[in-house]
Amino acid sequence: MISRIVPIVLCGGSGTRLWPLSRKSFPKQFVPLIGDKSLLHLTLERVGRFRGAVVIVASEEHRFMVTDTLQLARVSGEVLLEPVGRNTAAAMAIAALHVSRAGQDLLLFCPADHHIPDVELFIEAIGKGVDAADSGAIVTFGVLPNFPSTAYGYIQQGGSRIDGSHGVARFIEKPEIAKAQELLLAGNALWNAGIFLCKAEVLVAALQQHAPDILAACQDAFALAKSEISPSGHTFIRPDSAKFSACRSQSIDYAVMESHDDIAVVPLAGQWSDVGSWNSVALLAEADKDGNRVQGQGLAHRTNNTFIHAPYRPVVALGVKNLVVVDTPDAVLIAHRDYVEQVKDVVAKLEQVQCTQAITHRKVARPWGWYDSLDVGERFQVKRIGVKPGASLSLQMHHHRAEHWVVVKGIAEVTRGNETFLLSENQSTYIPIGETHRLKNPGAVELEIIEIQSGSYLGEDDIVRFEDTYGRVTQ
Repeated sequence: MISRIVPIVLCGGSGTRLWPLSRKSFPKQFVPLIGDKSLLHLTLERVGRFRGAVVIVASEEHRFMVTDTLQLARVSGEVLLEPVGRNTAAAMAIAALHVSRAGQDLLLFCPADHHIPDVELFIEAIGKGVDAADSGAIVTFGVLPNFPSTAYGYIQQGGSRIDGSHGVARFIEKPEIAKAQELLLAGNALWNAGIFLCKAEVLVAALQQHAPDILAACQDAFALAKSEISPSGHTFIRPDSAKFSACRSQSIDYAVMESHDDIAVVPLAGQWSDVGSWNSVALLAEADKDGNRVQGQGLAHRTNNTFIHAPYRPVVALGVKNLVVVDTPDAVLIAHRDYVEQVKDVVAKLEQVQCTQAITHRKVARPWGWYDSLDVGERFQVKRIGVKPGASLSLQMHHHRAEHWVVVKGIAEVTRGNETFLLSENQSTYIPIGETHRLKNPGAVELEIIEIQSGSYLGEDDIVRFEDTYGRVTQ
């Protein structure tokens, strides 16, 4: 049964409600929130139980973080790359168009950023939806609520169906607390988990009926799609950028689910969270006798019902209550628990004043590894750079800056002009302004260097790429 199910992981979204830990360049699905694993990693392990390969719909910007996570989770898959975000209706449409070409059977759409630790109960619930999906229904899954949440939408169950599922009486938007309490007491309402199971042709037909413009734009984009094999061996599939960008942005709930006739719902038992706010992240940590939940080096003294996320340095909450405190190397959030849903509004304001911390971290992921901006001042910048085993940066040059490299871990293969040479730990080299150069890690362990830049302009756009493994050549 489960071998007939093709998992589709929806990996879009900017995760701004978990700022400053989650940012547009590194959203929450990639952040290691549960131990040392990200939500995407855990999702891939969970859906990997259905078949050997998955399809991931993700942003072009995040493609190499996706393939890195596929490797970590030891799951094979194809990656459909959206040039721009157009919400879940378009994401599900291009996935259905892609999978229908392969003649597959049932599609299981799962968000990449949900926490579902009870994997066996999850597998069992999906299995209970197969008969309804086979009959031509779009099956959605609802979580049995254990408190009157105002952060989730609800699905009110209808009568029993012959296939063992239930009909859907109505979908309910995030309610006020009084309505949420009423729904909980009624006993027939579920939290909307945003998980769907259906045949590809059924979803395409439903889009044709309820959102034909979205389907047409996706069909036009997919007809001109191009494929590419990534350096890690995964397949990137790119719908046409102009055609896809012209698509209207709308969620599948509004575009199809609230209007379609043949909808079934199956309850999903066990623990579940969409990890959609700092309050939900706090619930992942154990509370002390005063209701405080602490991650990392936090200390709560004479404090109640406060969450502290402090992985980098000591953070002390003294004589306060009902706060959320989140520390990162370059930004700090302090919020009352009742206002955490408004974090996204603060991020929008930071973007308006062009605050770089609204979008990017100090430590930035790159397809070859990462860099961390340690210090910056007038005419200089200091970075710590990590390069994966076997990976290399592009062959490049800079018009306005020189660079000094010091190896602190591993072996570096340096190309500088017409010469190529190796550097080991504690050795260094100098790259003059205008010199063609490349850094490569030929070893089996991660390479780390300290880079000191100096010059009149130090922006990331002062780079000319001549050769690049990752398709970023600029000249």
